[in-house]
Amino acid sequence: MPEDMLMAKVEIITDGCRRRRWSAAEKLRIVEETLEDPASISIVARRNGVAPNLLYRWRRLMLEGGSVAVTEDDDVTSNRVVRELETRIRELERQLGRKTMEAEILREALDKSRGKKTDLARAVAAEGRFPVKAVAETLGVARSNLIDRLHGRSKPRRGYRKAEDADLVPQIMAMVAARPTYGYRRITAILNRQRRSEGAMPANHKRVYRIMKTHNLLLARKYSERPEHVRDGKMIVMRSNLRWCSDGFEFTCWNGDVIRGAFLIDAHDREIISWRAVVNAGISGSDIRDLLLEAVERRFSALRAPSVIEILTDNGSPYIAKETQVFARQLGLKPCFTPVRSPQSNGMSEAFVKTLKRDYVQVTPLPDAETVLGLIGSWIGDYNDNHPHSGLKMRSPREFIAAQTATA
Repeated sequence: MPEDMLMAKVEIITDGCRRRRWSAAEKLRIVEETLEDPASISIVARRNGVAPNLLYRWRRLMLEGGSVAVTEDDDVTSNRVVRELETRIRELERQLGRKTMEAEILREALDKSRGKKTDLARAVAAEGRFPVKAVAETLGVARSNLIDRLHGRSKPRRGYRKAEDADLVPQIMAMVAARPTYGYRRITAILNRQRRSEGAMPANHKRVYRIMKTHNLLLARKYSERPEHVRDGKMIVMRSNLRWCSDGFEFTCWNGDVIRGAFLIDAHDREIISWRAVVNAGISGSDIRDLLLEAVERRFSALRAPSVIEILTDNGSPYIAKETQVFARQLGLKPCFTPVRSPQSNGMSEAFVKTLKRDYVQVTPLPDAETVLGLIGSWIGDYNDNHPHSGLKMRSPREFIAAQTATA
């Protein structure tokens, strides 16, 4: 059977059955079947009607669980004790976060207050209840200035005055009148160009800034919210199987059914390694774990990557779930997450979603979910086989991989 047909197999459960409980005997039988049968875990799991990542977990517990006590030569701590310690740690982290938030609120209130922070800091430090260093760091003022104020050694601040600026003021005012949209840096560049032509020494941009500020010649500042995270990272890597990217997609059929899916793409050769899709539901952590296991089996024909591979995703709940992160590390993968509200940080996945919707979804009839689920596999297969990429010298992902293999 072709690989695309195996990857496109989708099972839709329409009844509301309860979660199945597996007995110990059934678990042992299925795990023993994976040890005796040379087939992959995915095939054994499909044969017995169990999730591949769940079967992988049973197998790991059976192979490693019995060796823990012998290796450590000590009693094994129960899961209950570990959970109690983890609960205590979470409570302490919650309290620490609350205190940190209170400190941030205090600093923000001080920034918005009308009084000078240095005056407030001096009033608090003068009482002697807290160290001067702690007061200075908490309120965000200079410790040396605070100490000078406490001892009465601080000098009154005066405005900028410099007699040598008398010849610069008319030149700067004339340039600002001729170019009212220029700021002090551009004015400095023009001024220095003119001064060099006259054989004079150039002026420092800080000096020009002070002159323009004194005479109210600065441009009005643009008060706009800037993103908190800098998007200066690079997702593309030098060879395959160094970094994989994953994200989700969503679109609606004509009858109102909503298709949601997730995929895994290589950051070098751009091949879609594995994918999952569901109807009128969300992608779960179990789906993501099955996605990762299938990708490792497809690329390496093994249950673990030969070297560490980064998995770049957003902060969706299926990706940041503890079970998913632990499962990824067991497969030899390293979870990496983009900053919050920064989709550009996972731009390669976002680009594939755009390509999928532009080149396939928007030009194909989408009558119902059953029809669309049968098409997604062919869409991804066509993308891997035929879609040209400018970053791959207008070759498709699989053509690029074949060329790499031929020259290796």
